[in-house]
Amino acid sequence: MLSTTLFSLGPFKICLWNLVFLALIFFIAAILKRIVHRFLKKYVKTANINMEGRRVAWLKLISQSVYLLAIYIAFLSLKFNNKLITFQDFLNFKLIDLKSFHLNFFDIFVILTIFFVSRILVNFSKIVIGRKFRKAANSDLSTEYVYVKIAKYFIYVFAIIFCLQILDVDITLLLTGSAALLVGIGLGLQDVFKDVFAGFVLLFEGNLRVGDIVEITSGSKNSTKSSSGIVAKIVKINVRTSQIQTREGNVLIIPNTRLTQEQVENWSHGSELTRFIINLTVEYGANTELIKRLLKQAALAHPKVKKSHPILVRLSNFGDSGLELELVFWADQSWDINNYKSEIRFEIDRLFREYDIKIPYPKRDILMNSDKENLIEK
Repeated sequence: MLSTTLFSLGPFKICLWNLVFLALIFFIAAILKRIVHRFLKKYVKTANINMEGRRVAWLKLISQSVYLLAIYIAFLSLKFNNKLITFQDFLNFKLIDLKSFHLNFFDIFVILTIFFVSRILVNFSKIVIGRKFRKAANSDLSTEYVYVKIAKYFIYVFAIIFCLQILDVDITLLLTGSAALLVGIGLGLQDVFKDVFAGFVLLFEGNLRVGDIVEITSGSKNSTKSSSGIVAKIVKINVRTSQIQTREGNVLIIPNTRLTQEQVENWSHGSELTRFIINLTVEYGANTELIKRLLKQAALAHPKVKKSHPILVRLSNFGDSGLELELVFWADQSWDINNYKSEIRFEIDRLFREYDIKIPYPKRDILMNSDKENLIEK
């Protein structure tokens, strides 16, 4: 019963025993891969070796090689009830035999091998690039990430081209014949192509890198900053999309065009110090000299405020409800700047309570005219 032929796989007759053997082989391979990966990871941990990108790539490279042995054993198991059929007969068996196109198991085997080797080469490229950057005097993880990404794309593109050559597919004829289709697809997916092109610009240009803290403001580059801008850390840059992490810990996936076409302020580039402003209002008639002294005292009390730079208190406007003031100070352009400003505001509130300085409520005066003759009809 178990030896009864269920179906044919090329020249091989497949029975239930073959399916059991194949399932067991790949199940054991999956367990063995996990054991090898866990053993190597445990060894790295006990040896106090820092798990950097290239060491992770080595772990993947070694653990993935288990499947090569599993594939070889799987083919050997097929000879259980196909003793007269050789492995060469299996590879030469033609699945598709047309006038202009031929496909046999050897082609499939080579294509699978190419993509498997491509994956190994991607991990190997991470090791080589990581080693080159570790030897460099000015090692930059974000630049290393860009080179790894570019190497990955080149490896997979050449793998696809090589597979088409193995299948005797004329790439020039394929592109010429599908030109009209590509034009239609291009018109329908023009936003996608914009994002892809923007992804290559981000990777090659290097103005925005993984790990940078940026402030993204909606609107054109010539417009002023709006309150809708978000501050986030760049986690990953892919070909079409990028991943950013907000202060709340949420990971957002945004199209790359948002990083190239909108106004983006990179906090990780340029000067480390930035000027910040805290706006507040005090009532008319208050002692402005005392208020200036208290505001400077509140700013100087915070450890993140740069004492070497001037701290200013400016009267920005005579407002409807009181005197509108600005506390201007310098600090590091930090991920936690909003927390720093909040702590300074708490200190200002404490000092104002201590010296009985009032922050006025908004006031509106409404004049009621009861004389009907003075009403103007509109």
